Amino acid sequence: MIVMSLGNNLVKARKKKGLSQEEVSFKLNVSRQTISKWELDETIPDIYASNKLAKLYNVKLEELVENNSDMQEIEEIIKNTNEENQAKVDWTKAWSKKYPVLGTYQKVVDIPTYAKEIRKLLESLKDEYQYNDLDAMLVLKDILAHEWKNNKK
Repeated sequence: MIVMSLGNNLVKARKKKGLSQEEVSFKLNVSRQTISKWELDETIPDIYASNKLAKLYNVKLEELVENNSDMQEIEEIIKNTNEENQAKVDWTKAWSKKYPVLGTYQKVVDIPTYAKEIRKLLESLKDEYQYNDLDAMLVLKDILAHEWKNNKK
């Protein structure tokens, strides 16, 4: 199970601000090794230092210390789902806890237009590579995820 730790959150926030550990340590008046230990989850900052980090990184303290419990819940659903009960799971509802747009886009997006194009891509994967429906969907979803990730760089 993947869980974002405080250390991971600190690294992510620091890098997002474009700061080195040395720069953060100077601004907080602690050693660089202290920053490293926080980011490696070897120790944790006290509440005063945590608050200063949140301000420095321009994030809410709650965001900094959040352990991604929504993802834990989603991963538990996935882990406990088999072929028989998969159809019973409302995946949109489960994922919309983490990504609210999944619970609201149906009201604003022209779904039939996008569905038509997606159906063409799915059928193409099935015809060209002899994938079944599920495999074609999974391949298309994976390609989309990689394209999204590569586009963010």
